[in-house]
Amino acid sequence: MDAFFASVEQLDNPELRGKPVAVGGSGERHVVAAASYEARKYGVRSAMPSVTARKLCPQLIFVRHRFERYHELSEQVFGIFTEYTDIIEPLSIDEAFLDVTVDKKNIKSATLIAREIKQEIKKRTGLTASAGISVNKFLAKIASDIKKPDGLFLIPPEEAEGFIEKLPVEKFFGIGKVTAEKMHKLGIHNGADLKKWDLPSLIRNFGKAGKFYYDIARGIDDRPVETESERKSVGTELTYEKDLTTQFGIIAELYKVERELMHRLEQAGTTGRTVTLKVKFADFRQITRSRTLRNYIRDFETLHKAVTEIRKSLDLPGNKIRLLGVSVSNLESDDDEDRQLHLFDEGEC
Repeated sequence: MDAFFASVEQLDNPELRGKPVAVGGSGERHVVAAASYEARKYGVRSAMPSVTARKLCPQLIFVRHRFERYHELSEQVFGIFTEYTDIIEPLSIDEAFLDVTVDKKNIKSATLIAREIKQEIKKRTGLTASAGISVNKFLAKIASDIKKPDGLFLIPPEEAEGFIEKLPVEKFFGIGKVTAEKMHKLGIHNGADLKKWDLPSLIRNFGKAGKFYYDIARGIDDRPVETESERKSVGTELTYEKDLTTQFGIIAELYKVERELMHRLEQAGTTGRTVTLKVKFADFRQITRSRTLRNYIRDFETLHKAVTEIRKSLDLPGNKIRLLGVSVSNLESDDDEDRQLHLFDEGEC
């Protein structure tokens, strides 16, 4: 989807259309969650501090996020996907890989399928989407970003290597800013430069990721579209306008975080045994401490007790704290539930 959160706000509020919009708070500690294309012309980007965004674009309009509305429209979009294929791998609330090898509508052309999906999204939601078509996930992801917004781009197999050779490494899916900077220092600026490096040299400089870089420089990506990805953890965190310094403030805010986390666990229909407390200080120093319980968390009291024990092990009062977060991992799987049910049935017999 194109600038999804911001586009939804412009869709629902006609007064925002054609104007630079940022989703998120405008305070000193806030960041931009999403920026409209009008705002992006000024250099405003997601994850940018709101203060910086305001300096780049003084007329920027900030709107609060409405996650329930975004989820509502996301479900509509993913519902459209399922009309064409069952092999769907979500990347986020507004992005997914689709394998259309098995074509439910018998259209027999990935490009025509992509075009039709875009039309259906526009017709049913009023939003625009961009699509990339190619022979693997790496190339399709890159293609999807070529003609945003409302774009459609195809990278045929015979053109893949030539396309990659000209592509700057910072535009490679899977190469972040830090890695791109390291590559630049090594004289690697585009796909052609990356392709000159042999596998041992890439592994020596980039570890296990070196194999991935070696393959993608040649257009090789054998990863399948995975319809299910296992959730590793559930968490929530809060960033504060004013630093927390007192024990009362820390306890009170942690209680709010714990309540929200318990709500998310219930919504997700899961639980776990490992509780992690995350603390970020005003100087951006960050610590995390974890505790693994013998049994799964079944109620708020158990979660609260675990977080309290971790908190008491740390000397937090007096420090300036800008963020608190709590997460639960080591999650209970369906197999665990089935096994517990099976043991229960045997006991009853």
